[in-house]
Amino acid sequence: MREKYFFNDEQNFWMNVPSNDMIAIKNLKEEYGISDEMLTYSLDKNERARVEYDNLEEALLLVTNVPHQQKTENHYETSPVAFILKNDGLFTFTTEHTEYAVRLVHSLLEREPTISVYSLLFRTLFLISDSFFPLIEEVNSERQRLNVRLREKTTNKNLLALSDLEVGLVYLVTGTKQNVVLLEQMKALAVYRKLTEKEKEQLDDALIEAKQAVEMTNLASQILDQLSGTYNNLLNNNLNDTMKFLTVWSLILTVPTIVTGFFGMNLQLP
Repeated sequence: MREKYFFNDEQNFWMNVPSNDMIAIKNLKEEYGISDEMLTYSLDKNERARVEYDNLEEALLLVTNVPHQQKTENHYETSPVAFILKNDGLFTFTTEHTEYAVRLVHSLLEREPTISVYSLLFRTLFLISDSFFPLIEEVNSERQRLNVRLREKTTNKNLLALSDLEVGLVYLVTGTKQNVVLLEQMKALAVYRKLTEKEKEQLDDALIEAKQAVEMTNLASQILDQLSGTYNNLLNNNLNDTMKFLTVWSLILTVPTIVTGFFGMNLQLP
């Protein structure tokens, strides 16, 4: 069910629409004139982070990557959340994995009910970037625990857990990088010139936070790649040592076989 809240002395409103509520989505098109193209981008669960501004309709579409708060197959993933600004209103489209973004908007409106619609958007994007940090810290802690266990004994279970961390970091790295790109593209749009100095500053803050998320995920990914490569080399060295041992023993066992083979021949022996 869609939710609608007025703020900024009722000059603006915010409405959240679940992506699976087709009736509410149809009403958006009829009541607010949101185009089919923007709705299609907003509802695509595989849409990349992007930002577009329609000068004629004066509508802004922004799709950002939001990390899941729960793991999927032992790793974290990201999903797109769409924001549409039109007719002095902010529309958000969420799924079951990204509905916690609604709580972020709620908290901002409760703390500052007179906030402008663009300030609400940029500060929400700032909090979304912040939501990556606890997950990165959790990945780093899990990597350290796995490193200790792998030093004690290199098992398939621990190696698979390490692989799950690598998969999760791929999602986080890709998501944070795309978020930075869309915020940088925001500055190139015509709507950027309509923003107040405070709103531009809030956009810069969101961009700085997004870049910090990129740096943290990149660092975690590089460390994990190096750790994974180290244990792959150790496994290869252990395999080489085993093959050397088996080769030496096969050569040693060949000598008795050759000697005893002579006694099985029909020949005069000393």
